[in-house]
Amino acid sequence: MKKGILAIIALVVLAILLGGWYVKTNNTLVDMKGQATKQWANVESSYQRRSDLIGNLVKTVQGAADFERGTLKDVIEARANATSTTIDANNITPEQLSQFQQAQTGLSSALSRLLVTVERYPDLKSNQNFLELQSQLEGTENRINVERNRFNDIAGEYNITIEKIPTNIIASIANFDPVALFSSNPGSENAPDVNFDFN
Repeated sequence: MKKGILAIIALVVLAILLGGWYVKTNNTLVDMKGQATKQWANVESSYQRRSDLIGNLVKTVQGAADFERGTLKDVIEARANATSTTIDANNITPEQLSQFQQAQTGLSSALSRLLVTVERYPDLKSNQNFLELQSQLEGTENRINVERNRFNDIAGEYNITIEKIPTNIIASIANFDPVALFSSNPGSENAPDVNFDFN
C-alpha cells in the first residue's frame, strides 16, 4: 500500500513539474513570437513612411510640367502595388515575404529610375522641397534596413528556439511555426553591370 501511495505521489509531482515546464516554455515561445510580430510592425511602419514620402515626392515632381510622365506613372503604380501587398504578422510565410519583397523591390527600382531622370531637370534638382524629401527618403531607406535586420535577429532567435530539443515538443504541440526571414533579392549576389560608354 505504501508503494502505491508513493507511486501516486511521484506521478503527481512529475505531472506538476511537467505542467510547469510546459507552461514556462509555452510562455517563452509566446513572448518570442510576440517580439517578432512587434518587430514586423516596425518594419511595416518604416515601409509606410517610405511610401508616404514617395507620395509627396511624386507630387513635387508632378509640378515640373515637362517631366517624363512614363517614369512618374511607373513610380505611382509600383507604390500602389507595394502598399497593397500585405502580410499577416502572426503567420509570416516564405511565400508572403517573397511577394512583399518583390513589391518593395519593384518600388525601389521605379524610384531609382525617377531619381536618375530628375538629374536632367536642374530646376527640380534645386527645388528645396524635393531635396528635403530626397534626404528623408535616404534616411528612411537606412531605417528600413535596420528594422529588417532587427526583425531577422528576433525572428531568427525564435526559429532556433522552436527547433531545439525539448522545446520543439511543445512548439509542435502548441503549433508554433517558424517565421520567414528577409533574404537578399535574387541576383543581388552578382556585381552590377556598369557601362561607361559615353558616346
